[in-house]
Amino acid sequence: MNIVLTLVFAVVMLFFMIFPAIKITELLFENFNFSSKIYNSIVLAITVLLSLFIGIFLKFF
Repeated sequence: MNIVLTLVFAVVMLFFMIFPAIKITELLFENFNFSSKIYNSIVLAITVLLSLFIGIFLKFF
């Protein structure tokens, strides 16, 4: 049940974590030159990771 509740919180936070993920990826893109396909993959990965971290934070604190 804890995992389901954490995932529910994380799904809601996906919408709110898109903007910070884009900003983090732009910062990385300035320092490391990589292609746009990798750019999109990094944005998606950072968005999911940030939302999972926020979901875990909301569940346990």
